[in-house]
Amino acid sequence: MTRWNTLDGTPPRIIAHRGASGLRPEHTLDGYALALAQGADVIEPDLVLSRDGVLYARHDLGLARSTDVAQRAEFAARVRELAGQRDWWVGDFDAAELDCLRAVQPWPQRSPVHDGQHILPRFGQVLDLAAAAATQRGRPVPVYPELKHPEYFVALGLDPVAALARELESRALTGPAAPVWLQCFDHVVLRAAHDRCGNPCYALLESLPAALAERAARLRELAVWARGIAPGKYLLWDGAGRATGLVEQAHAAGLEVHAWTFRDDTSPAPFASPEAELAAAFAQGVDALFCDFPHSALAARDLHAACATVAG
Repeated sequence: MTRWNTLDGTPPRIIAHRGASGLRPEHTLDGYALALAQGADVIEPDLVLSRDGVLYARHDLGLARSTDVAQRAEFAARVRELAGQRDWWVGDFDAAELDCLRAVQPWPQRSPVHDGQHILPRFGQVLDLAAAAATQRGRPVPVYPELKHPEYFVALGLDPVAALARELESRALTGPAAPVWLQCFDHVVLRAAHDRCGNPCYALLESLPAALAERAARLRELAVWARGIAPGKYLLWDGAGRATGLVEQAHAAGLEVHAWTFRDDTSPAPFASPEAELAAAFAQGVDALFCDFPHSALAARDLHAACATVAG
């Protein structure tokens, strides 16, 4: 049996980042379902709010990148100009209007063949999909929502934490054992969600103190209320691919490490290939990986386990 270097010694979980977003437009029910069919352990929706307070699975404040809003004549007058770019802001749309839009592939190197075929899912629909998958698997399927742009919605008079709590409470999905994990870059908002809902929380991180003592102190502060951290993968290694010690420090503080984002179609530097990058994360003991191509990450995990077994 393979012994992993994760905090609890179990295999690292593969998180379907925005669904199987390498193969489908991001944040679609079809993309989440495909990821689960491939064997992903967790599905990850980003959450934004409609003007009337409904949570939707979407990454951006603007709708132009990932929907067909620009082709909708009925919404032409709502275009805004900001920093030289035209876009339609999600906070200008009611839920019934967002329901009319369809998802498109936002990455130019990925296939647009599924453009215009899929709705923008409400968070409740994502939870329902996970519940159905859990019934099929015979075990919970964790959903890992990220509260996006909370300051924008608060400025509009909306409360993302309250909206999240209502959705989870209506399905009895609150508490430390619930298969819904919460994440946010705004740790004040994330802790408020933790205090309100009690769900496991993971602090998204774009940076950390360089000094080891300061970094350790920061991790201890987070460990008071968070179950783990979710750092950019670039915080795990230096420019030569050598481990920075972050995973070891986090584990010493009792924190899981969920690293983002692993993609087959972007540069894996400083590693020679996406497979080598994944292997480096597995070797360090990363507890979960955000992946756009879950099937590739699952195959890499199987290969790593097989090699470790042979070596042992």
